[in-house]
Amino acid sequence: MRKLKEMLDAGERFEFVDVRTDKERAIARIEQAKLLDQAELERLEALPKDTPIVFHCHHGGRSRSAAEAFVGRGFSKVYNLEGGIDAWSVAVDPSVPRY
Repeated sequence: MRKLKEMLDAGERFEFVDVRTDKERAIARIEQAKLLDQAELERLEALPKDTPIVFHCHHGGRSRSAAEAFVGRGFSKVYNLEGGIDAWSVAVDPSVPRY
């Protein structure tokens, strides 16, 4: 989690993907993360297989599944934000609402 914060702060290049619903994003969001909709899915699938991709959801379960799916598609630098946005709010950015 701290590594992700450092990557964001340093402006490192990677894909940051939110697999939650629009309703959940309306409650709380990490600004840099993009919603995984059909267009974003197609864009990601077209990227080089060594593109770093970080997935997140509410608690880490759905994003773990998404990460595993991308590993199955041949991507090699795929990560899951363990604990999701809830843990992010507690450990990194308390301005992000918890729900």
